Amino acid sequence: MLLEMSTWVIPVLLGITLHEAAHAFVAWLLGDDTAYRLGRVSANPLRHVDPVGTVLIPGVLLLAQSAFLFGYAKPVPVRFDRLRSPRRDSLLVAIAGPGANLALAFASALLLPLASLLPTAGEAWVSQCLWNSLRLNLILAVFNMLPLPPLDGGRVLTALLPLSLARPFARLERFGIPLLLACIFLLPLASRELGLGLDPFGWLVVEPARFLGRWILGMTGGL
Repeated sequence: MLLEMSTWVIPVLLGITLHEAAHAFVAWLLGDDTAYRLGRVSANPLRHVDPVGTVLIPGVLLLAQSAFLFGYAKPVPVRFDRLRSPRRDSLLVAIAGPGANLALAFASALLLPLASLLPTAGEAWVSQCLWNSLRLNLILAVFNMLPLPPLDGGRVLTALLPLSLARPFARLERFGIPLLLACIFLLPLASRELGLGLDPFGWLVVEPARFLGRWILGMTGGL
């Protein structure tokens, strides 16, 4: 079990923290240096680690051998009013995080064939790390693009909506996380008790991530 857990450490650390680093980098490029002054424009994962969201929660889920892995890094502070074109640039800042996860997924798929060049003792471990990185980063990319604030997809939708709709939609942010947690954990639990078999996380996140995974592996020659 410890060997299996160790193959998740690097994917979780990089996938969660570089997601936030990408937000910080794009915000800095587009005029807001808030995250830059806090040292968050950095590929060093330690600058983005949240003790609870990046270490404790994923660790407990891995120890429990949960089928669902969840975690987060320290959110990047962004002053949208400092961006050169706030509505357009807030969209670019939002998609930077999922974009980083997609880039990590592509990189993992490209590196998979090279794992066979390693000595036998290391090949299986590195291959499993790369597979886990591919899967986790696709899950993170799809999940974060769900159109509900405060997720990145919610911020993208806020930037695209007319102002008359964007303002009330943005106010849903305080309800977003409780609603997501209810849909991910409570709804499936209740549906099993009722024999309904509802799985919104599988429908909205896992299946699209699998589709993207097959496409990426096809593009990189991994199939």
